[in-house]
Amino acid sequence: MNQREFSGARDGEFDSQTVKRLLGVAILVFVVMILASSATYVVQPGTRGVAVTLGTVAPDFKPEGFGFKQPFITHIQSISIRQQTRPMPAECYSSDLQQVKMEVHVLYRVPEHSVVKIFQDYAGEPFDTLIAPRVQEALKEVAATQSAEQIVKNREEIKMRALDLARRKIGAKFLEVVDLVIFNLALSPELEAAIELKMVQEQEAEKDKFTQLKAQIEANTAIIRAKGEAEAIQVRGTALRANPDFIKLQILQNWNGHSPLVVGGAGGGSNILLSLEDLVRRAAAAPANTARPKQPKSP
Repeated sequence: MNQREFSGARDGEFDSQTVKRLLGVAILVFVVMILASSATYVVQPGTRGVAVTLGTVAPDFKPEGFGFKQPFITHIQSISIRQQTRPMPAECYSSDLQQVKMEVHVLYRVPEHSVVKIFQDYAGEPFDTLIAPRVQEALKEVAATQSAEQIVKNREEIKMRALDLARRKIGAKFLEVVDLVIFNLALSPELEAAIELKMVQEQEAEKDKFTQLKAQIEANTAIIRAKGEAEAIQVRGTALRANPDFIKLQILQNWNGHSPLVVGGAGGGSNILLSLEDLVRRAAAAPANTARPKQPKSP
């Protein structure tokens, strides 16, 4: 074998070993990455993690953030602890056996101390199997104590009573039901028309009652005003009788310097307006004319 052939064989062997070595390193890196990814976990904000190892659930939840776990055999299940809103239809009967339909939005959240129990008993989503049936049951029990008209009028009271009852049925410490919101409360068309007519009649009755009350108040006010004026006149009359000079003082204060006009009689019996001086002058002249003797007529 010459030198060239020996050199070519050595180069081929070297290249083959290099490729094998690089391939081994790549496989090792890949295995390490797989082991690292399967041995670590990240719990996102607003959630808690539940560790499941070969079908066994860990008793404690995992807080949000980065952590390590057993590779391949442990799985971390995320459970949300944020407030959630879910709609649900509800149908119930009132105390007068009227069907009432509504849409209810349930606001709820899973407390972090209940995360593991919720995952074990309800697969992490308790709404369909726990919350909705209890809320429906609470609404039926509360609606059965009220008439259909009262349910329409007292919607807020119905909601609060149903919310309190649902919390007790579910367990306030186990699961937090934040609120119930009632939408689209619907009755039969006939019942809605009857309730609307009754409300209109009640409003008319209240209006008539207000009108009567207003008239009564006005009448009482007029009577009180009249009594007050009569008492005032009586007091003024008593004061004037006790102080007759007060009238003279009022006349002097209001006199404009001219003699007032008075009504006097004339020869024909008609009434004329005379000043006070003319009336005094005529009164003085009348006795003189009466005392003058009549002269006898000459034959």
